Amino acid sequence: MATTREEIQSDLEAQVAQLTKQVSSLTKAMSKRSASALAEGRESASELYDGFYDRFTDALPAMRKQARAAQKTAQDNPMTTALVGVAVFGLLAALLTRR
Repeated sequence: MATTREEIQSDLEAQVAQLTKQVSSLTKAMSKRSASALAEGRESASELYDGFYDRFTDALPAMRKQARAAQKTAQDNPMTTALVGVAVFGLLAALLTRR
């Protein structure tokens, strides 16, 4: 049974049309999955942010109290503060120059 050029072309066009429909269907499915994953990611990020914000807000008074205590200690002992500052600066400089 011999096939003509028109029959081959018709078969190829039908296959291309079918493949086009399949690609369109896959594109829609991927779009839905991507939107779902994005929504889940946003929700997770929002929950994480809320958790960090709550913890930070709860810890803020204690952090302020410690900062005031450190500031008072530094003001009461300026020489020690200067020596610690120089030591920390020297340590950082040594660490940075090794690289």
